[in-house]
Amino acid sequence: MFKGKKKSIKIVALVMSMLLVCGLFTGCNKKATDKDEEGRTVISVGSWPSAEGESLDKMNDRKDRFEKANEDVVIVPDTWAFERQTFYSKAAGGQLPTVYMAGFTEVPEIITSEYSADLTKVLKKRGYDGKFNDGIMDVVSDNGKIMAFPTMAYILGLAYNVEMFEKAGLMEEDGTPKQPKDWDEVVEFAVKIKEATGKPGIVLPTAGNSGGWIFTSIAWSFGVDFMEKDADGKWKATFDTKEAAEALQFIKDLKWKHNVLPANTLINGEEWYKQFATGNGAMTITAGDYPRRVVKYGMTADKVGMLATPAGPKRHVTLLGGEVLCVKADATEDQIDAAIRWIETAYNYSLTDEYKKNAEASIESQLNEGRHVGIKSMSPWNVDTEALKWYHKYIDSKANANINHVKLYNDFVANCPADIQPEEPVCAQELYAILDACIQEVLTNKNADCAKVMKKANADFQANYLDNLVY
Repeated sequence: MFKGKKKSIKIVALVMSMLLVCGLFTGCNKKATDKDEEGRTVISVGSWPSAEGESLDKMNDRKDRFEKANEDVVIVPDTWAFERQTFYSKAAGGQLPTVYMAGFTEVPEIITSEYSADLTKVLKKRGYDGKFNDGIMDVVSDNGKIMAFPTMAYILGLAYNVEMFEKAGLMEEDGTPKQPKDWDEVVEFAVKIKEATGKPGIVLPTAGNSGGWIFTSIAWSFGVDFMEKDADGKWKATFDTKEAAEALQFIKDLKWKHNVLPANTLINGEEWYKQFATGNGAMTITAGDYPRRVVKYGMTADKVGMLATPAGPKRHVTLLGGEVLCVKADATEDQIDAAIRWIETAYNYSLTDEYKKNAEASIESQLNEGRHVGIKSMSPWNVDTEALKWYHKYIDSKANANINHVKLYNDFVANCPADIQPEEPVCAQELYAILDACIQEVLTNKNADCAKVMKKANADFQANYLDNLVY
């Protein structure tokens, strides 16, 4: 089941910054040159590697191959990568690359602000009807129009340290882990691990918005709705509830009742993965791509494990996230067509030689870095697409650790029994920051009242953010 929500607002500060920038840039709304002297279509591509090395070499090689196969197109590298601090000024000033990457969280706002082109016509012409994963289309579409090209998707699961699970007697002989069915069993597992290893049974982020991000998915499982639209179409914060207090109490109890968290209570995104990778937490809630984040801290492929997301008291739900490629709004039809052709060299439902070459190179790179290869994350593609079937078989053939370590997560992704819910539709990052503070309060103050903490957070989110939206 997919719970989709559409954003139909703009934030005052963003509107003001866009108006300001349009006044500063004489080129606002003016299209950049879309053809070169030979009549070839010119597109710029963002997130281009800037430093010498393997990544840059691979992109340059991809560019050369593409231009040879598509003599009517010229690719112009652009090293700018998406960040909120610069995106809106660049967009308003007409300075965005033709093709740029963004996260699922940003897509509704990008669409509402009209900074992405309608890709529907070109995608239909190139045979994409019915090829995308239906569960993702609500994120990238607006009124039936596809406004972004999904390139990567994930749903959260429960990562675990194989070695620590073995010591706690939580692994079967064939390498399949035991699966906690709900959060109560997660606590039971964490206690067993602490008793067997002396190490924290679980680690969760608490800062840098990562804490709030993970907490929302836990809170949903307790029955929390963070916001809703009222009869006038205005957003209202709705988490001053018993269920929200219970979700926060669950986090508080991990420290003060069960003593299964690390001593450090201020853990941002990077510290989170470092703590987990170095054995200072046997479990954590994260996405299936986490091997790329932990290998640099020495977590070898044989220690990487992944489980399904446990159920909560009210719902079995997991968070949907991912990345997209957008085409800037003022791109010509020729540029949109060229952009889709470029995107296809790396992301394609068809099993082309170019797709296989790039996929094989990606897996080879992961193996060379020592990452775990075997996790089959959620895909932007329909399960029946030729490319996805081939890619999953290829992953199996290249797996560098016991595939049973991640089997339960792979099965969870393939046959997801849980609700799949995208991130909150309005001011998500601001909400995460407020929830970070709630988590830190209950982890540093044994006497903190969870209901009062959530009541204040709800009021602050409403007054400081939702009340400042322009409709």
